Amino acid sequence: MRSKTIKVDYLARVEGEGALYIKVKDGKLADVKLKIFEPPRFFEAFLRERNYTEAPDITARICGICPIAYQMSAVHAMEYAFCVKVEGQLRALRRLIYCGEWIESHALHVYMLHAPDFLGYPDAIQMAKDHSDIVQRGLQLKKIGNEIVALLGGREIHPVNVRVGGFYKVPSMQELAPIAEKLKWARDAALETVRWTATLNFPDFEQDYEFVALRHINEYPLNEGRLVSNKGLDISIQEYENYFIEEHVQHSNALHSAIKERGAYFVGPLARYNLNFDLLSPSAQEAARSAGLSPVCRNPFKSIIVRGVEILYACDEALRIIDQYEKPEKPSIQAQPTVATGFGCTEAPRGILYHRYSIDGKGIIVDARIVPPTSQNQKTIENDLWQFIPKYLHLPDERLTLQCEQAIRNYDPCISCATHFLKLHIDREQK
Repeated sequence: MRSKTIKVDYLARVEGEGALYIKVKDGKLADVKLKIFEPPRFFEAFLRERNYTEAPDITARICGICPIAYQMSAVHAMEYAFCVKVEGQLRALRRLIYCGEWIESHALHVYMLHAPDFLGYPDAIQMAKDHSDIVQRGLQLKKIGNEIVALLGGREIHPVNVRVGGFYKVPSMQELAPIAEKLKWARDAALETVRWTATLNFPDFEQDYEFVALRHINEYPLNEGRLVSNKGLDISIQEYENYFIEEHVQHSNALHSAIKERGAYFVGPLARYNLNFDLLSPSAQEAARSAGLSPVCRNPFKSIIVRGVEILYACDEALRIIDQYEKPEKPSIQAQPTVATGFGCTEAPRGILYHRYSIDGKGIIVDARIVPPTSQNQKTIENDLWQFIPKYLHLPDERLTLQCEQAIRNYDPCISCATHFLKLHIDREQK
């Protein structure tokens, strides 16, 4: 009997590190394990015994790419606990800063992390030698998203202007006007992104996923809504822990999320798109259809197109908000701490991000729970590999490795939020 092992130290073009173990025996796939070996980062423990006002700043440090998502889920949870309702222009500004994060995060993934897979390059630097205009477009889109986050958040990385009840400071219309002009270019660039990604070659790979996302009554989801799925789930955010569980698996330091009695589920752009297509802006719907997408898409490789559609939507929504903006009289609404438990769930670029906090009468956090999008997708990623790998077992190990990496990058995994990622081991055994 002969065995063969291939080791890839790090999966490139994702945030973080980990391992993938593939065992092939007698020409058939015998085992797949997505191994997450990064030790815990203890952010939930850091939050205990801290004042509730510190949660947005502490949680923002969990991720440098999507800090707004962590801040928004935190403030929504606190506001639920203290019965604070943020409405009007303050609510609109929250959607605007979230649009900025979607633009910068999606542009980074589409152009820098995922496109090289489709075009046959090891990284975006090599890709830029032959496709400099494409890479430059991606960089400019990301820059505009960062500028929105910096204007409203105080800085691009780990913003400091978000607080429970609103913001510490709100912009004037004069400050937003230059961003609006740049967003007009970004909107055209986003439309071109959709057209360009639609020309890429996609493997024929569809699965019967259970998609889970927020669903709002009249807007594409960012900050608010009910948790729904394409298989009948329809619950309030407060009910999350009644329906979702986290399971320990022996081969991973990361918990695998599942729907009770149903198993793996899929969060992120593809889930949002499938569950909220009708709430996209008209131009985003038209762009999707022109790109060959129907309102239902089950091919995770085509998520690169869907991210382009969401960039276009975020540009449309940002322009709408700026056009209707009137500076609010106060930058925030005062919260009064009380003994309570708060729940928050918003749509990070990679999917739903759940927070739950218990607060004492002095406003001190006594318990915290955070469930990031990537940890929710881990079981589905592993399931994808079980179905995907057998079609490519005939390939040389190096090529098989690249195919597996691309399948994983469909999810834009942010392992630094939850865990870290990827070393690859392939064992081939033959009699």
